[in-house]
Amino acid sequence: MVEKQFREVIKDAMSEEMRRDANVFLMGEEVAEYNGAYKASQGMLDEFGPERVLDTPISELGFAGLGVGAAMKGLRPIIEFMTFNFSLVAIDQVINSAAKMYSMSGGQVSVPIVFRGPTGNAGQLAAQHSQNFENWYANTAGLKVVVPSNPYDAKGLLKASIRDDDPVIFMESELMYGDKMDIPEDEYLVPIGVADITRQGNDVTIVSFGKMMKVANEAAEELAKDGIEAEVIDLRTVRPIDYATLVESVKKTNRMVVVEEAWPLASISSELAYHIQRYAFDYMDAPVQRVTNRDVPLAYAPTLIEAVLPNVKRTIDAVKSVMYVK
Repeated sequence: MVEKQFREVIKDAMSEEMRRDANVFLMGEEVAEYNGAYKASQGMLDEFGPERVLDTPISELGFAGLGVGAAMKGLRPIIEFMTFNFSLVAIDQVINSAAKMYSMSGGQVSVPIVFRGPTGNAGQLAAQHSQNFENWYANTAGLKVVVPSNPYDAKGLLKASIRDDDPVIFMESELMYGDKMDIPEDEYLVPIGVADITRQGNDVTIVSFGKMMKVANEAAEELAKDGIEAEVIDLRTVRPIDYATLVESVKKTNRMVVVEEAWPLASISSELAYHIQRYAFDYMDAPVQRVTNRDVPLAYAPTLIEAVLPNVKRTIDAVKSVMYVK
């Protein structure tokens, strides 16, 4: 085992797959000469050269389209968006080309492409640079959407995503690039679509994904001090969703709280609440509670950011509400 940062395992996953398969290449803004905006491609240009690590102009629509075309011809592009806020400029290529090509071609043309980069709030970046689009992309048939919460999962999931024959949206976080974790030296993959139970408990199920897992886990630790044992589940992917693991957990705990950094309407937590009431209704002792962003664009001021985003206190309050305790 070797301790590595989140940004390092992203680089390791891409590099290992590029060594394994000559069809894999990386393209995006500042990924080559600058070693990545967040240093997630440090040294890759030196190893693989400018034909496989390509700097692009500031034209997300253009290089996303180039990537889709390359994937249709048999290559395996990794397209880095400096932030998924900028992916909105390229969303036509992602949704109308990458996601639909296999279906529109009657299964004749696959698009094995990974779109990756950071998502969500990363401090004082204000409204246009602090958004979450996991639910937007998860709403699109033909895409897979992966949102790792820690370096171990990030490496295994990214390698699995690069090998997948479908287009994958791989969402990271600027606030997690420095997170450290012991990583196996031997190769491993983490399967797409399999949730992880990170903490066992019998009183309530807390579900989350991405960096909000930190909120979920910290809330569970605080609740344990009051004698409430929460089972914590990391979805890891939000398309496909591992519904079976959630249902089995709720059958045991009879309550569920979902923590999600997103606006409340039509969110991943909305989908989970529907599915649990549809398939585990007879086991529920309380309605599903959601802890999401407040329904406003994110401001610049730190006090307003704190007021909008999910946090430990709001999560604890939600859990106590479904437990009917104060």
